[in-house]
Amino acid sequence: QVQLVESGGGLVQAGGPLRLSCAASGFTFSTSGMNWFREAPGKERDLVAGISSTGGSIYYADSVKGRFTISRDNAKNMVYLQMNSLKAEDTAVYYCNTRPPPDYRDYWGRGTQVTVSS
Repeated sequence: QVQLVESGGGLVQAGGPLRLSCAASGFTFSTSGMNWFREAPGKERDLVAGISSTGGSIYYADSVKGRFTISRDNAKNMVYLQMNSLKAEDTAVYYCNTRPPPDYRDYWGRGTQVTVSS
């Protein structure tokens, strides 16, 4: 079965960096796009960044452009989110997501908490 396990969250001071990792299993990772979403208290879960199966196409939400970098390692079935210049408004639970073929249904990890202190 599809499993996504996030790690790397924690408490960081504003302006600092943090790197999230997502270990994927149970599906053909190299043919699936991967996404990072986040959900802040009282807010909807929003797409932060996405990367295509080959890494050739990448999307960033306007709020994180220039600060966050998504990447993937198809040999290790891993996707990463490097977060720099963190702001208090980046505080949220971050979720790894995929919609693998053939059914393209959503799969989610359990999330990892990121807290940025100002």
